[in-house]
Amino acid sequence: MSSARESEHIISARETLDTLYDISQLLNTKLDKETLATCVQMIESGVNPQALAAVIQELRREGAALQSS
Repeated sequence: MSSARESEHIISARETLDTLYDISQLLNTKLDKETLATCVQMIESGVNPQALAAVIQELRREGAALQSS
């Protein structure tokens, strides 16, 4: 891949992540940009999005339970 194409690809990926982050903020997902990027990478690698969402929700419930005890 040429340097110009690599730069275009990186810029496009950043813009896409920025847009996804804006949407996640509007939906109040409470995911930071790094976590969102990790989730996107996992989904692109074949992880079921619904299963990933269920795991995140369960981890948040467990975290809240630990904080309250």
